[in-house]
Amino acid sequence: EHNDINRLEVRVLQASVREQKKLLVENAKLKKDIDQLRGQLQDKQKRRTAKALFSQAPPPQSVSPAHSNPDPASPAGATAAVPPNCPPPSASSGESRDRPGRRRRGEKKARPVSDPLSLGAESRIDASRLDLRVGRILSVRRHPLAEAMSVQEVDVGENAPRTVVSKLGGLQDLDQLQGSLGVFLCNVKASKMRGVASHGRLLCCCASDVITELLAPPSGSAPGDRITFLSYPGEPDDELSSKQRIWELLLPDLQVDSKGVANYKGCGFEVKGKGLCRAPSLTNCTIR
Repeated sequence: EHNDINRLEVRVLQASVREQKKLLVENAKLKKDIDQLRGQLQDKQKRRTAKALFSQAPPPQSVSPAHSNPDPASPAGATAAVPPNCPPPSASSGESRDRPGRRRRGEKKARPVSDPLSLGAESRIDASRLDLRVGRILSVRRHPLAEAMSVQEVDVGENAPRTVVSKLGGLQDLDQLQGSLGVFLCNVKASKMRGVASHGRLLCCCASDVITELLAPPSGSAPGDRITFLSYPGEPDDELSSKQRIWELLLPDLQVDSKGVANYKGCGFEVKGKGLCRAPSLTNCTIR
């Protein structure tokens, strides 16, 4: 009977040891699971805080109509897109105490999202943005307030003629220009020149910064024909932005080469199917 009691105590002790080992293994597994869940929770909390900081960046301030100065090249009523709102951080992160719209120290202001097509058009600085057309000078007269300027009425293929004011101080006999063809820049912003509104620009060939002769379109050209550039395809702007100064940036690359051909960076002024624009007699000169 004493031996049976000893054997029973041994079994109970062995069962207790096995149960303790089993509990230790389960406790270790539970601890590992808890650590893993804690890491996932911390990662989610960091992502939520980052999204909240981004969503709290202030949107671009609107300008009242009375003081606004819109860009003519921008479409009417266009607004910058704002990133979608993200869920606010939890109270434990401490971000909920910040005022809405305030940026934290060192945080950069979020940039508005723009249309990639618009960005591509604005970043393209080449001659394809110029609306160059053949025009016929219907009449020409001296500017009433400036001896070095002339005022032309020009047919550029539209329903009504355009008034163009030009500095033609180097050309003595303006009457010879009446009825002749020229090359006109038609998408410049209308501006007053000594009281007369000009709605285009007449391209001329200059020797020593003195206008000597008009740039001539190819034979067979008609008013309204477009001048294009083979190496620079694309549609011209509706109106060149005065802020971007496109015309001023392109002007140094508008040249007449040694053969008298007008070109932009070596690519000729072309009226498709009719030929190239040329200087009547000059070579290696500038275009203005």
